[in-house]
Amino acid sequence: MIALMLLGSFVGLLSGFFGIGGGTILIPLLLLLGYETKVAIGISVVQMVFSSIYGSYLNNKKGTLDIKMVSIIGVGGFAGALLSGYITTFLSDRSLEMLFLSFALFALFRMFFKTYEDAKEKELHYSLLLLIGIFLGAFSMTMGVGGSILLVPILVGFLHVSFQKAVSSGLLFVVFSSVAGLISHAAQGYVDYKSGIIIGVTSLLGVYLGIHLKERVSYHLQKRLLVGFYLFIVLYLVSRIFF
Repeated sequence: MIALMLLGSFVGLLSGFFGIGGGTILIPLLLLLGYETKVAIGISVVQMVFSSIYGSYLNNKKGTLDIKMVSIIGVGGFAGALLSGYITTFLSDRSLEMLFLSFALFALFRMFFKTYEDAKEKELHYSLLLLIGIFLGAFSMTMGVGGSILLVPILVGFLHVSFQKAVSSGLLFVVFSSVAGLISHAAQGYVDYKSGIIIGVTSLLGVYLGIHLKERVSYHLQKRLLVGFYLFIVLYLVSRIFF
C-alpha cells in the first residue's frame, strides 16, 4: 500500500511537470514490482484518468491551454483509444514492450531536433488533427501511455507550438485517450482497480506540485530533463528486453 502511494505521488509529479500521462514511467516501475505487462498497462490507464483530468484543470486555470485545438485531436484520440484493449489482446508481452520502446525512442529522437520558439504557429485542417488523434489514441493506449509522449514532440517540432503550451495540450489529450482506454481495457479484464485507484488518487498531489514546478523552471532546463527522462526509459527497456 505504502509503495503504491509513493509510486503514485512520484508518477503524478512527472505527469504534471512534463505533461505526460504517467504511463511512460509507471509501467516500467510496475514491471519492476512484478506485475504482468497487460495488468501494468491497465493500472496505468486508471492512473492517467486521475492525473490528466486534475492536471488539465490546473493548466486551464493558468491559461496555458488551447482547448479548441486539443479538443479536436482529443475526439480522435477517444475514438482510437476505444480500440486499444482489443489490440492489446492480440499482442504478446514482448511485443508490447517492443512497441513501448519504439515510443520512447521516437520521443527521444524528436527532442534532439532544434525547435524555434519564435516561429509562427502552424494551423492544420480539422480532419488532419482528427486523424492524428485517432492514430495516437489507438497506438499509445495499447501501450498504456496517454499519447502525449508523441503529441508534445509533434506540436513543438512540426506545428511550432510553444513548449509549455504543448506540454499543457499533451496532458489534456490524455483526458480523452485515458477515459476511452479505461473503457476498452476494462472490457478485456486487464484493469486492477484497487492498485490503479490507490496510485491514481495519490498521484494528484504529485500533479499539483509538478505543474507549479513547471512554471518555475526555464524552457531549456525542462527540455533537458525531458530528454534525460526519455533516455532513462529507453535504457531500462533495452536492458529488460535484450539482456
